[in-house]
Amino acid sequence: MLQASTVGFLKNLAKNNDKSWFDAHRKQYDDAKGDYCQFIDVLIDRISAFDKDLDELQGKNCLFRINRDVRFSKDKSPYKTNFGASLSKGGKKSGFAGYYFHLEPGKSFFGGGVWMPEPEKVKKIRQEIDYCFDEFSGIIKQKAFKSIYTDLYSGEDAKLSRIPQGFEKDNPAGEYLKLKSWLAMVEIPDADLLSKSLLTNTVKAAKALMPLNKFLNRAIEE
Repeated sequence: MLQASTVGFLKNLAKNNDKSWFDAHRKQYDDAKGDYCQFIDVLIDRISAFDKDLDELQGKNCLFRINRDVRFSKDKSPYKTNFGASLSKGGKKSGFAGYYFHLEPGKSFFGGGVWMPEPEKVKKIRQEIDYCFDEFSGIIKQKAFKSIYTDLYSGEDAKLSRIPQGFEKDNPAGEYLKLKSWLAMVEIPDADLLSKSLLTNTVKAAKALMPLNKFLNRAIEE
């Protein structure tokens, strides 16, 4: 379970996103980061009980930096207002499908899959979906998956407007071949962040997501 002070720090950071405030509250940041990292360590331990791809991971190596890259952004706020951790085979920079826990008051979520893979990996994933659509369809139609995620994320930022070249226009997998990212996400209400059920519910969501990750990683590795 996360501490109220961790959520409170992120709320305060969103209201005071500047270096002077952050420097003055460095201790609170360190404590909040430590609490979040501890939660991620426990989460890794629970998920690795059924997904051995996470066996060698440590929470501290899965967290993303709090500093924002503002070089090409109109928003020059120096800090992210969230804690994020990617739990993937080979580490957060491996390019493999995995799990992601995003802690941000009002915008928290858990999910996973693969985000904007390289063109060669996109090609492999689309081919695997086309060749094995019955298997893929079965995964995302599983009761456990649908009850938590409903379907894959299909926002405009993750989807082509047309079926890509090389596939028939009436391909039954068409809507999933259009995707540029293959993601499933579930929102976490603020009230649940401090609940004793947070870890249990997150592990349950990870277990429902695992077959999709295995499918995607099989495609990437082939």
